[in-house]
Amino acid sequence: MRLCTIQNGGKAVVGVKTGNGKIIDLSKQMPRGPKTVVEILAGGKKLQDAVLKACAKPKAGATVSEKSAKYLPPVPNPGKIICIGLNYRKHAEETNNPIPPYPVVFTRFNNTLVPHNGKMPRPSHSKELDWEAELAVIIGKKCRNVPKQKALTVIAGYACFNDGSLRDWQRKSGGQFTLGKNFDGTGGFGPDIVTSDELPPGGTPLRIMTRVNGKVMQDSNTDDLIFDVPTLVHELTKVMTLEPGDVIITGTPSGVAMARKPQNWLKPGDVCEVEIEKIGVLRNPVVQGA
Repeated sequence: MRLCTIQNGGKAVVGVKTGNGKIIDLSKQMPRGPKTVVEILAGGKKLQDAVLKACAKPKAGATVSEKSAKYLPPVPNPGKIICIGLNYRKHAEETNNPIPPYPVVFTRFNNTLVPHNGKMPRPSHSKELDWEAELAVIIGKKCRNVPKQKALTVIAGYACFNDGSLRDWQRKSGGQFTLGKNFDGTGGFGPDIVTSDELPPGGTPLRIMTRVNGKVMQDSNTDDLIFDVPTLVHELTKVMTLEPGDVIITGTPSGVAMARKPQNWLKPGDVCEVEIEKIGVLRNPVVQGA
């Protein structure tokens, strides 16, 4: 099942992908049904099956074209966005960092989210905007102290994420990630959430790529993760309660601009695409920001 949030008729609505280039506006197809993607994810298989059944025969006027749809982040306002740094072995190596003995954790905020086809601003305070293709994990159940062997049961789905990073701001804050990762509009998210039943357990293995203006910059696989998805859920829930709609951003593979010679940072006019096998393509044009 593929779920998105789109703007239709001036309001945010749940979109259900049909597989034929159309998106069903659930507010028109199922007026008394769930109002948000998070509600569907948290409702589990029973509610998801009910939504699919309701969408089997789209009503007149209930569909929009994928090409013309105005996307919002699939979860527009996550309660928590938890990011993992240096979580691909080859990425740690290319940046001359040791392999972390424990997950490197930092946070993003909702102001940073930008949807599929949304403009990603390169801020006026930096020219070092870097791309980072990442697998996003979306939580479907309230959970705490989850055993690793049960971690996959709390995951509702997966999505593409572009963890746009201002590298000079990472350096100037003493190597802490928060400032460099929280400029407005630098976190590409979407277009869809693909439910867990359609993907390999824990989202591994899946090919993960970044293209800039059509040129491949990152080309790896989620099987290069140092800490896999069950481990991340297990460790994070030792510390905090995770809620439906919370997002875990699992890290980026090798091939970032920071590790290249020359360091070909993203600039206004570029188009950055993140693609993850079986999930889809997240596209963001880069513009000059404030």
